[in-house]
Amino acid sequence: MRKAAVFLDGAYLDGVTRGYGGMRVDLATLSDDLVGPQAERIRTYYYYCPPFQGPSPSEEERRRYAAAMTFFESLRLLPRFEVRLGFLAKRDDRFEQKGVDVLLSVDLVRMSWGKQIDVAVLVAGDSDFVPAVQAAKDAGVVTRLFYARSSVHNKLVKACDDRAQLSQELLAKFPRHPKTSGGAGP
Repeated sequence: MRKAAVFLDGAYLDGVTRGYGGMRVDLATLSDDLVGPQAERIRTYYYYCPPFQGPSPSEEERRRYAAAMTFFESLRLLPRFEVRLGFLAKRDDRFEQKGVDVLLSVDLVRMSWGKQIDVAVLVAGDSDFVPAVQAAKDAGVVTRLFYARSSVHNKLVKACDDRAQLSQELLAKFPRHPKTSGGAGP
């Protein structure tokens, strides 16, 4: 059986689900479904950044940070899940994620060239992933992209072997129940 890994950009999925009314998604069952029956999911990698906390964090910053860390820990308890965290950098009046795209790209290339996977499933939309996708393809890995039409770079769509919409109807098949660990973001 072919081996697959899911590379999930958490901030991207959060943006998609917010666009669909803020639905919460069970990431374990979604990951298995995106891989499909022809492959075994050996791992899902979830990439995100913890919320900002200043040097003297406010009560709200502490609350948001604690909730996010609880969410990340719940993901780590799911079978075959890894959480990779970047960091936030303040630029002018806003925050930017740093390190997340590089973490995803390194894992994709490392697993592809290490012959650990035959299929790479990406839930992402950023054109920064194109070189890593090309490197995975050069290693013989089939790349599948799941994306929202409203928020994906055309270069990424073109770079992947297979592509499918991450539609509201698809995501609605995997609701996160209150007692289910995981979901579409902190």
